[in-house]
Amino acid sequence: MLQPPHSSLQVAAVPAQRVAARDRDQDAPWHTEAVCRRDEAGLFFAPSKEPTAARLSREEAAKRVCARCPVMVECREHALLQPEPYGVWGGLTAAERRVVLARRRRREMELKKAARQNRIAAAG
Repeated sequence: MLQPPHSSLQVAAVPAQRVAARDRDQDAPWHTEAVCRRDEAGLFFAPSKEPTAARLSREEAAKRVCARCPVMVECREHALLQPEPYGVWGGLTAAERRVVLARRRRREMELKKAARQNRIAAAG
């Protein structure tokens, strides 16, 4: 079952550590295990002038594929680190990835601020 979008965004806001699958060839690139390699790319990338209702339906279908993928976390991190400007990657749309990146930047700034305050308090 898919998580509501806000849950996956909250989870993705904290960078994930790569988790190796037991049966995965560690020398092969992560994308060789991606479930989407067997599906049509059209499900993950919008055709030009796609109506909103069709886009939302297509994105939800793509997210269902992502939800059963063994390399979803690696795919998501790839799309966040590149960053990939289009398509559904790791269960997130481009707009959702922008939200995740903004949350990560905000979290990083808060952690730096807290560390700075701790150094000041320790010195004073």
